[in-house]
Amino acid sequence: MPTETDIAIIGAGAAGIAAATRLVELGRSCLVLEAGTRPGGRAHTESASLGTPFDHGASWVHVAEHNPLAPIAQRLGFTLFEGERRRRDILLIGGRPATPAEKAAHDAACDAWEAAAEARAAQGGPDISIAEAVPHGGTWDATVSHWLGTTICGVEPERNSLRDYIDTGLDGENPQVREGFGTLVARLAEGLPIHLATPIHRLGADRYITLEGPCGTIRARGCIVTVSTGVLASGALRFSPGLPAEVEAAIHGLPMALLSKIALRGGAGLGLDPFARLGRRVEGEGDRPMSWVVSPFGRDHAIGFLGGEAAWALAREGPAAAEATARAELAHYFGEAELARAFSHPAVATDWGENPLFLGAYTYARPGSAGARAALAEARLADGRIRFAGEACHTRYAGTVGGAWASGMAAADALSATLAR
Repeated sequence: MPTETDIAIIGAGAAGIAAATRLVELGRSCLVLEAGTRPGGRAHTESASLGTPFDHGASWVHVAEHNPLAPIAQRLGFTLFEGERRRRDILLIGGRPATPAEKAAHDAACDAWEAAAEARAAQGGPDISIAEAVPHGGTWDATVSHWLGTTICGVEPERNSLRDYIDTGLDGENPQVREGFGTLVARLAEGLPIHLATPIHRLGADRYITLEGPCGTIRARGCIVTVSTGVLASGALRFSPGLPAEVEAAIHGLPMALLSKIALRGGAGLGLDPFARLGRRVEGEGDRPMSWVVSPFGRDHAIGFLGGEAAWALAREGPAAAEATARAELAHYFGEAELARAFSHPAVATDWGENPLFLGAYTYARPGSAGARAALAEARLADGRIRFAGEACHTRYAGTVGGAWASGMAAADALSATLAR
């Protein structure tokens, strides 16, 4: 590995890959230093566990009509597919299916929840939590908050900034990638100067930028830092001199949320259409239902989603507890006997919360920290020679691979312009 480069990039996720892609286009030398053993970051596809591509992390090409990765995927021959937009194919109340009228009431509650959040944000004023803006007490309100808030956002509405939630809302087309979103990102990493198993523990700035780790020291003119805010907040990457107070505040204002997946192989004979979505009503305090997508692309597996504190607690308990929880949840829909017949293979549980390279799935903003994304994206350390990029830095498409990609491209352009002065 070279010991000098024009620009060093810490992290080979989508933002790091995008930054390197752009720097190569600009004719600048760069090195991408990745602590893990694969590129892609939180976009990771593998087929060994379920026999077909399974996205452990990012699954949806959010807002595809504006996502820079959608045309790239199509140009490379990847298959994008968006299923019918039904909130629930099976919706349970207690142990029985909801009636059509009850389903309609659920859908109306979802619409009312979103409308209330948008209306309250439009009033302006201090940034508050989502929970302070949405309905409470209705038949479906707790369920809707659990689904639209805790599950999708990966954090409870009480802890999530309303302003940031509205600013980064993911409307529009949201297809999935048949070959795997992680497969696409890994393809985009091919041919780039990426060095795996090369962690950086200290980043210094003087006349040159110095990057130190177990593999040695690298000297660069500039650096783009793309590691998660979870890693930044943990102190695993030390800055010398230390970070300015406003940058520290931005990092701590953007903690990592957690959305975990537990996938089971099987499901033959259940009579469900591809991409069937299952959910159940929240039944009392402390009930945290998983949401399910069954038979994606017609494949023989079911993927359960669990977000927020329940996901963090399950991550700490380990894979066996995750599988037990997933099977207990699916039993609500199919019963113990049918579940054992249809899903006889071991489960696969994601580990984003416990993985020290990420320490979470994606960012959210604390109430009052809605401006933290812009502050982190605009931070100029060492006279602009050190910049941040990643999904946390995108003020519109935060939490997405497309947002991370666009952020990496922007950081590469900005840093290249700084060094050209």
